[in-house]
Amino acid sequence: MKIRPLTIEGAFEVIPVQHGDDRGSFLEWYRFDHLAEVVGHRLDLAQANLSTSARGVVRGIHFADVPPGQAKYVTCVSGAVVDVVVDLRVGSPGFGSWEAVRLDDRERRAVYLAEGLGHGFCALTEGATVAYLCSSTYRPGHEHGIHPLDPELGIAWPVAEPVLSAKDAAAPSLTVAGVNGLLPRYDVCNDFVKSLS
Repeated sequence: MKIRPLTIEGAFEVIPVQHGDDRGSFLEWYRFDHLAEVVGHRLDLAQANLSTSARGVVRGIHFADVPPGQAKYVTCVSGAVVDVVVDLRVGSPGFGSWEAVRLDDRERRAVYLAEGLGHGFCALTEGATVAYLCSSTYRPGHEHGIHPLDPELGIAWPVAEPVLSAKDAAAPSLTVAGVNGLLPRYDVCNDFVKSLS
């Protein structure tokens, strides 16, 4: 397993080693010890989510209040998606930047994102199935979103007409979320992550 940092601090791409023969293939898609060595602390697992999406569906950009936030370890178990990590931490040198990674059922890559980062993806295939391991449980009232088509973010979604949920379509822009005090602060996120070590 290879784990490499993305351009956004606190986000990593995980590239597994696959072992295949005429029966099929085998791989370790998550190893707590390998991830902890790179990230600096264990990912305490509190919840696992699974979503299935039609081609062209965009989910996100989602994030949670910090503390405790919600770190995520994400992979695509069937089909393919473009997974996007967004730096939403006010005061971060990378604030407002994003990075995309293709996750699919061939290369079996995964993405880890720390507390305070935003997450979304676009389904490239019918029935794209995404599995998420999460560090905290869903907390109504503490989960937020940024409109995935916000021109300020300028995310290059790979579909002409993204399909959004009503909730995501009604999400505020990055600027409005900032004015309303919804965005996590870089220093608070860093202090929280350090407390996990």
